[in-house]
Amino acid sequence: MSRSRPRLDLVSPLPPVRSGIADYTADLLPALAARCDLRLIATGEAPVDPVVALNLPVVAAERLAEDQRLPLYQMGNNRHHEKVYRLAMAIPGVLVLHDLVLHHFLIGRTAARGHVDAYRQVLLEEHGWIGEAAARPARWPGGQGDAAQFALPAHRRLLVRQRGVLTHSVWARDMLREELPGLAVEAITMGVPLPPLVDPARGRDLRRQLGIPERAAVLGSFGFQTPIKRTGSVLRALATPALADAWLVIGGEVAPASRLAEQAQALGVMDRVRLLGYLPFERLQAAISAVDLCINLRYPTAGETSASLLRILALGRPAVVSDYAQSADLGDDIVCKIPVGEGEVEALVASLPPLLADTARLAAMGRIARRYVAEYHAPQDAARAVVAACRRWRDRPPLAGGEQGQAQRPTPPEATSLILRPLDGRLEVRGLDRPWQPGTRRRFEIDLINDSPGVWLAGERGMGGVALEVRLEAAGVCYRRGAPWMALPEDLAPGARQRFTVELRRPLAPARLRIEPHVFARQGFSRLGGPVWERRFP
Repeated sequence: MSRSRPRLDLVSPLPPVRSGIADYTADLLPALAARCDLRLIATGEAPVDPVVALNLPVVAAERLAEDQRLPLYQMGNNRHHEKVYRLAMAIPGVLVLHDLVLHHFLIGRTAARGHVDAYRQVLLEEHGWIGEAAARPARWPGGQGDAAQFALPAHRRLLVRQRGVLTHSVWARDMLREELPGLAVEAITMGVPLPPLVDPARGRDLRRQLGIPERAAVLGSFGFQTPIKRTGSVLRALATPALADAWLVIGGEVAPASRLAEQAQALGVMDRVRLLGYLPFERLQAAISAVDLCINLRYPTAGETSASLLRILALGRPAVVSDYAQSADLGDDIVCKIPVGEGEVEALVASLPPLLADTARLAAMGRIARRYVAEYHAPQDAARAVVAACRRWRDRPPLAGGEQGQAQRPTPPEATSLILRPLDGRLEVRGLDRPWQPGTRRRFEIDLINDSPGVWLAGERGMGGVALEVRLEAAGVCYRRGAPWMALPEDLAPGARQRFTVELRRPLAPARLRIEPHVFARQGFSRLGGPVWERRFP
């Protein structure tokens, strides 16, 4: 690759596709095209808007990487990225991972289309026996919850096929480095153009159109509305006496699972809620300027950096976010943070009224937010970082090729004996006796000892097998992601012990570490007369 003009093939959804990543990529194109020889690869979903293409060549996917050009993939967690995924699996390149978790994308292209066996096979290859177990409820309508969808990211096969991976947050980068040692991964800024400030008159006009009183306190939630955006919690807060005079504007498509209109009706607040649906950019800007405070909660998270939040901040509007994962890195002078988990609604009720009443603080937050985006999220800086990474990784081999390194389907032994009760046993933990500083990593050992009269079956036997859960929590959030369960690797006879080695990073907040064996698909040992180990780290 030439030092002067790197030759890149960009593979991404682009407008008119309705996707946040499509909008982000379109914003990045001018700065990127100025720094490299750039082509756009047609994904086939829709013809690229000629205004967006900026006279760049658009070529068929069959020409990807011809003449030693390097693919640059933009990958997200929704259906618009199927062609991106197929090409990235076939031809290694540099991949910008917008969502740490790709499980929902996996469901969309397999189980949601009735291909449950394909879904099970991929989860088995990605996450071993626990992945296969997590896929079983998909066989029954309504049987699958969302816990496994966030705990099992289903991204390994794709990432190990790339020459390098870019994320938009240090948090996501560190998660990948811990999960996939040896993966070339770096964090870069997300480029967001700084738009002109919106004339306040446009916001006042929109309020009048929506029938909102001129002096009412108005909250706003913008972007695609899914349950993880926590808009249901905002509706419940709106129904309390403390926010009886506040209004809520919701701009963005509403996922059927969110049922926001039904919730608002049931809570008796529909008369103070305005559901605007998908908004073109100009009208979205007017809607953002029409509200006093934007709500951008997100839990659980797929590890994404919120472009909608950055656009809000770029317009100089104050925002409320979840105090979790990548959002927790934002300064307290930029956003107001709400704890996740139990008490979320109560925290909103306690925080929003005084914030809405303090117009001077809201104005100051807005000014600082806009300055933050201008200084740290310039598209030119983002494009420079992308091109620099492509130079470094141009000839770097992927960690794995094809289907190498995938977990194999476990073959259960013929024995099918059940776990005997009570499950008497012991847990011995070594390596946590000295002080553990917040933010640092610690390796420790766990010995699981069988003191019962019966054999404890290996976890890979499935039903009746044993797995050890290691759960590290702070403020109700589990910080041990991806693999909190460790299967007993072989049957454990009476009097025998099995050693597990664990390495964790302690959260910055006070934390609780809980270790407990579980009978797979049934319950924890503590309910069956067995051991549990727990310690708090203040």
